[in-house]
Amino acid sequence: MTEKTSPSSAQPLPVRSAEITQQLQAKLAPTELEVVDESAAHSGHLGANEQGFGTHFRVRIASPAFAGKSRVACHRLVYDAMQNFIDQGLHALAIEIIKSPERP
Repeated sequence: MTEKTSPSSAQPLPVRSAEITQQLQAKLAPTELEVVDESAAHSGHLGANEQGFGTHFRVRIASPAFAGKSRVACHRLVYDAMQNFIDQGLHALAIEIIKSPERP
């Protein structure tokens, strides 16, 4: 019988900024997007990995998908788009919704 490792006991994979950028572009077609890996600043904290990257990110984003939605609804859209990365080990995600000129 072969022993299997459960996903929860496996070492989380580090996520890369380029992967997040690509995913958000595909899901939300942003007009502005900045993805910053802040993992190094969280070394030794809960959720950090030994590599020093791929666990803590800041996303600044503007998207037509946010039109007419509350800030909370916009955050939910971003979290939904990022779910597969959260499942891979992304520990922290700071989201900054960029207001468009026509959005109050």
